[in-house]
Amino acid sequence: MIAIIGLGNPGAAYEKTRHNVGFQVIDLLSRKYGIPLSKNKCRALAGEGHVAGTRLALLKPQTYMNLSGESVQEVLHWYKLLPEEVLIISDDIDLPPGLIRVRPHGGAGTHNGWKSIIQLTGTDRFPRIRVGVGAPPPGWDLADWVLSGFGDDQPCMDEAFVTASEAADCFVRSGIDLAMNRYNKRNDDKPAV
Repeated sequence: MIAIIGLGNPGAAYEKTRHNVGFQVIDLLSRKYGIPLSKNKCRALAGEGHVAGTRLALLKPQTYMNLSGESVQEVLHWYKLLPEEVLIISDDIDLPPGLIRVRPHGGAGTHNGWKSIIQLTGTDRFPRIRVGVGAPPPGWDLADWVLSGFGDDQPCMDEAFVTASEAADCFVRSGIDLAMNRYNKRNDDKPAV
């Protein structure tokens, strides 16, 4: 079994914000796989199904970003998963808007959702897809930036959501190594075929 968790904040006020890219990618996967997010489980909106012979859970934590670890911890216990079987999708201010990075594990950086996950689970061994949202412009508060909309970056972000969903699908079907090889790129590269 594999779980894919997209980080974000619940509620209409946060729907189209930089901090909610994880939710947007999960919504794409839900439609792609025909897995509705119709259950409340593990402090998350959840859906379960099968993809390529693998049991799959899609989850959008409803704990708010700073408490994401509460939901992730429950997912590990409820489904009896190892961290390596839980793919987490989040925003990243250290990447340019629209660029994604697939990694087998890593630290929290400045991301409060990741800080909560690592603190409560005691590990950073989660595979992840980080979706770049860019750094705040001079004079912007970080919290205001990640809770704002995309503005002129919306077209490249829409493309990034699709690319991140494809990378997540590659992870489900073929594992982290192929997902990294295929979807990690520089700004001027195209994904490998």
